[in-house]
Amino acid sequence: MSDLETALKRGVEKIYPSEEELRKVLDTDKKITLYCGYDPTAPDLHLGHAITLLKLADFQKLGHKVIFLIGDFTGMIGDPTDKSATRVKLTREQVEENAKTFKDQGGKILNFGGTNSAEVKFNSEWNDKVTFRDLIEIASHFTVQQMIERDMFDKRIKENKPISLHEFLYPLMQGYDSVAMNVDLEIGGSDQTFNMLAGRTLMKQLKGKEKFVLTLQLLEDDQGRKMSKSEGSFISLRDNPNDMYAKVMAFPDGMITKAFILCTRVEEARVEQYDQQLKSGENPINVKKILAYEVIKLLNNEHVAKEAQENFESVVQRKELPSNIPVITLSTPKSVATITNILVSANFAGSNSEARRLISQGSVSDDGEKITDFNFIPESGSIIKSGKKHIAKIVYKGEQ
Repeated sequence: MSDLETALKRGVEKIYPSEEELRKVLDTDKKITLYCGYDPTAPDLHLGHAITLLKLADFQKLGHKVIFLIGDFTGMIGDPTDKSATRVKLTREQVEENAKTFKDQGGKILNFGGTNSAEVKFNSEWNDKVTFRDLIEIASHFTVQQMIERDMFDKRIKENKPISLHEFLYPLMQGYDSVAMNVDLEIGGSDQTFNMLAGRTLMKQLKGKEKFVLTLQLLEDDQGRKMSKSEGSFISLRDNPNDMYAKVMAFPDGMITKAFILCTRVEEARVEQYDQQLKSGENPINVKKILAYEVIKLLNNEHVAKEAQENFESVVQRKELPSNIPVITLSTPKSVATITNILVSANFAGSNSEARRLISQGSVSDDGEKITDFNFIPESGSIIKSGKKHIAKIVYKGEQ
């Protein structure tokens, strides 16, 4: 694929009004301005965000102007898309704290320096200035019927769940971002189609200008399950490479090919080859290791990817101990340092009940021996493991 074809086709679900119309613009010498917005409702960008970042990078490579928009205003409200209940509103201080490392995280894929640097913008710059008169004008271009036809709102109505009025306003605010920045193209996941088309409507009505919308496929397995914390497939761009590698290895097999397409820039001929190997009976773990390596390489570098792969092969596949086991020094007396308390202190479990559940499931070991007693007290220097991801050497203060 040429760079242009990659930008227009790889992972793309649909282009509004059409691919042909956007291609006509891109075939000229004109350099367009495009953006994707990222609401800091949490401090992490994740692998799903990497999909849109890669698409922005595709256009940046072609010389187009990219805006990395941080939704510090919209983030206080939160996007209602796919939400079965009203989101908890955040304070300005909370979203500002969450956004502190967004540029660094986005910079793993986008170029924020040198020629054709991506630009960072915050949508509070213009949304803080919107008056009630302005809001009425913006809202006049939409109907209540348009809003309640959205899947999640329709579902909530049928389930007699409340819909807050400010949730109706979210698409208007996201749409107004396009107007305020006077962009030519907005990029986002297919679940953002309604919000992005709201911006297309406003651009036409308020500026008499066409705004293209490019929607991307979502990272789902063959059962239609999205990448998420609940499915065990949430990968923060801030995760350390070893954890990131292990999390990719935990992907459902049905997600492998799509993840290659959406989350890497491995040549599509190679992706097709891997897909055929899977269909012909190749052990999925072999292909998944290639995927994990490529994701780590993209977000870090080849050296880091090799180290993460070697760590996985030794620690997980050959059951060896990692060379850099973290040491946790306990300040509590040994007499009360039960394994239940230690798991919570080490952040291996969020509560005593969760720690007991892990022990009951046989997920916790001391120097390789499974622990079944909630009140077991490890010796100083013991290696405690919980599941596949958590391991630490336990030392009591004064016994180092």
